Amino acid sequence: MGTRIACLLVRDLPLRAALRAHPELSELPLVVASGPAAQADIIVISPTARAFGVRSWNSVAQARSACPKLRVQVASPALERTARDALLDIALSLSPRAALAPQATGPFASEGGVFLDASGTDALFHSEKGFASALLARSVKQGLPGVVSLASSKAVALLVARCISHEPGSIQVLPPRHESDFLAPLSLDLLDPDDRLAQTLTRFGVRTVRDLLRLPRRALSQRLGPEILDLITRARGEEVEAPLPEPPDTRLEEAIDLETPIASLEPLSFVLRGLLSRLTERLSLRSLACRSLDLEFVVEGGGRDARRVSATTPTLDVRVLLRLSMLALADQPPGAAIEGLSVGTRGVPARSDQLDLFRPRGPNPAALDRTLSKLESLCGEGCVGTPEVADTHHPSAFGLKPFQPPSDRSGPGRTQRDHTASDACPPPTQPAVRALRPPVPAAVRIDHGQPSFIRSAISNGHVVMIAGPWRTTGHWWSKEDRFAVDHFDVQMSDGAVVRLCFDWLQQVWQIDGIYD
Repeated sequence: MGTRIACLLVRDLPLRAALRAHPELSELPLVVASGPAAQADIIVISPTARAFGVRSWNSVAQARSACPKLRVQVASPALERTARDALLDIALSLSPRAALAPQATGPFASEGGVFLDASGTDALFHSEKGFASALLARSVKQGLPGVVSLASSKAVALLVARCISHEPGSIQVLPPRHESDFLAPLSLDLLDPDDRLAQTLTRFGVRTVRDLLRLPRRALSQRLGPEILDLITRARGEEVEAPLPEPPDTRLEEAIDLETPIASLEPLSFVLRGLLSRLTERLSLRSLACRSLDLEFVVEGGGRDARRVSATTPTLDVRVLLRLSMLALADQPPGAAIEGLSVGTRGVPARSDQLDLFRPRGPNPAALDRTLSKLESLCGEGCVGTPEVADTHHPSAFGLKPFQPPSDRSGPGRTQRDHTASDACPPPTQPAVRALRPPVPAAVRIDHGQPSFIRSAISNGHVVMIAGPWRTTGHWWSKEDRFAVDHFDVQMSDGAVVRLCFDWLQQVWQIDGIYD
């Protein structure tokens, strides 16, 4: 079997895009209009509004007179664009190669479609109809129900999808040997010819694909021009098509145009939650996760406010991403009321855990990433990770690196004898210093150039033994970062062993560590 192409087609994309962002309107009479004015044209009508007598040639005022409870949504280019991108994500969740259908004009201007490579899918889904059913189910789950067709080319698949688009939820699998028989009785309007060519063919009485294919190609090209040859090629299903491409990148974006500007953070959080929910659903379709968010706000006056929010680890938790975003907005609110916003991210592969035969299973990577992201949302950006030694001599300096669960080194290379030997001879115990952050101020009495008595919140008494000082200096070229301290290891009369330091720049005594 040769190349097989599937087409997922959504007939009323502006309506589905509006309902995807506002699912609470699904049971109400709804229309999508070209503008907010009473004389604006109606683009798409919901089935509920059509049952009340609203028709596509009505204006908004006429539609309201027919249905007083009518809800009007202004067509949003941002919602339609993200809905088309969501169709591509649905396709890529089932096939490695997919491409959006070109946006049509005329009677098909409101449709949205995507093509995907369906070759060999019968081995995974038992049949091509099973593959089409899985594709349709995922589109319904994402709020973009449509129809699915399978054929040998993109042109034929789109033609078949348009033919069955009046019945939402339909599936049509066209075997290669029966494509010509299926196409013959179809109307030429489904091929979407240009207006001049369509009017000419109508005057000739050519209304179906069969009528067109009965006429001689040379005579048609001489009288109607070379455009008719392209139409005949599409009608025969013989159009030469480039292979479907792989996705260019993993950049995903959700956006919305607000009907009323938002000036406070509380209502903004509800809108942002919806955007993040739809974004994470699309990421999940492609087995990706979010590491950073790019927030962009359109504010009153035409200005734009862009910022980036980062998470400790890739996550799909909407609550974590929302909390991080709201913390960033609370620290630096937008300068004016918000008229529109978008949320974008470059998806990264979600972490997975490969089980080992010789060690127990570690924490679930998804649960671990979710926990780390929640901790960062509570503690702040850059405050969660694994400490590491910083490249400096400053006594209190340290760095943070992404947390990774420790690996068990007792793999197949270590035998039972190794375990027994290590258990029989444990390493010698060494004292550990517990750093105090911030250091505790201390009052010190000096005798003969050495501390002899210390009073502090940690320890009070005479100095029994002392070692030091050890001087540490650095960053002498920077007025803000330079340091110079002397450290002493001190045993006190009350039994405590502390690390005492003297800061030469601030001229203060402090206890910055306790030996355990």
